[in-house]
Amino acid sequence: MSNTLLAIDIGSTNITAVVAQNDLNGNINILGMGIESSDGINKGLITNIEVASTAINSVVQNAKRSTQNNIDTTLISISGACTKGIRSIGSVNIPNGLITENEINQVLQMALYNATIVPEYDVIHVLPIYFKVDDSQSIDNPLNMNGARLEVSVYIVTAKKTVLTNIKSAIKTSGLTVSNFVLNGYSSAISVLDDEQKRFGTGVIDIGGSTTDFVCFKGKSILYNDFVPVGSSHITNDLSVMLHTPPNAAEMLKIKYGNLLNAYKNDDLAIKKVKIPIIGDEQNTKEMDLDSVQTIIHARVEETLLLVKDKIVSSGISDYMGAGLVITGGMSQLIGIKELASKVFEGIPIKVANPVNIKNGYVNFEDPTMSTIVGLLLYGLDTNANFELDSNKTLRKRIGKTVEQPKIVKTEDDYIDINSIETAQTPLSIIPRNEKKKGVSKFWNKVSEWF
Repeated sequence: MSNTLLAIDIGSTNITAVVAQNDLNGNINILGMGIESSDGINKGLITNIEVASTAINSVVQNAKRSTQNNIDTTLISISGACTKGIRSIGSVNIPNGLITENEINQVLQMALYNATIVPEYDVIHVLPIYFKVDDSQSIDNPLNMNGARLEVSVYIVTAKKTVLTNIKSAIKTSGLTVSNFVLNGYSSAISVLDDEQKRFGTGVIDIGGSTTDFVCFKGKSILYNDFVPVGSSHITNDLSVMLHTPPNAAEMLKIKYGNLLNAYKNDDLAIKKVKIPIIGDEQNTKEMDLDSVQTIIHARVEETLLLVKDKIVSSGISDYMGAGLVITGGMSQLIGIKELASKVFEGIPIKVANPVNIKNGYVNFEDPTMSTIVGLLLYGLDTNANFELDSNKTLRKRIGKTVEQPKIVKTEDDYIDINSIETAQTPLSIIPRNEKKKGVSKFWNKVSEWF
């Protein structure tokens, strides 16, 4: 039976939930979707657990309304606002000479064991940057390789335990438990980057409602993540305060007339002035020059990009962004943001991208505000997942199809085709092979208890 996934993106503006599963060909089928405003949530963090629980429960029920499937897995996005990233390394010997998933799990667990985790934080990702087999450098996938020693360099994403606990409590009202947490920026990077961008290294800037998440993605891992507490809602607030107009009118100005280019000034047919209501006297309006509106918007967007640039420069991560920067999220829809970003990040190629479109009858995913939710679906339903430790410190494994010849077991009465047995319901007991390596070291027994 296919795994039915519930993906929930707890954004700073909206909460989005999608129910999906893979079909027999590995394609993603969307079974239901719901969107609600992010009540009780500020900057991606829960500020009122009762209100947030109600909002989450509402969006989950809307997403489940069109399907009778039971939810097998629940993935939740986590804002970079409450995370810290650290590096670590690990190594193990390969007594048998052949690297299996067991050895990959062991070396990742060792890298995690060697890391210094702040007590108030919990691990949500252990991502291998590269493996080394003996003297071989930068191995992407060591599975089934031969060697005597396996090493790994990892990037570990940790999040505040209290934040994770609050989200779990809010989810409980929907009768669900959280299977895994996924970093916002990591999820967005999965959905907007192609294989070439991943291989050469790309920075992804996801500008949401009140936060901006940034990650540097290279190969099959992120090398760095950070955030700034500024987003598109700050533009709305700036317009409201400085033009003395209600927030809903300010939001309309931003969406309808937001433009970071000066070309419209030379267009005789372009609108140059607009009437807006006044706070406290909404029956009357005043005429506002659009130049003033564009100046306010330009200043806030430029500030946001400069804050991200400062983070990149101070981290020294720019050397790893061979394919440049990709901007996504709600603010990426502003006309002229690519041109402005090119000036701010001088010399770095800039691209504005939408997520991969998952064709379905519910919604068009080719929308930058959908980058995180699409990334969650790709992460949760990927049959060829990268090796990493998830938020349960469990190894994510590839589950691609394998074609095998039918195996026949002779019984006293007849011959039985094993492939005809419903193994998902009743696992078949097979006579074990001669136990090799019966004496697994006590150390690894202890490590498996910890993780």
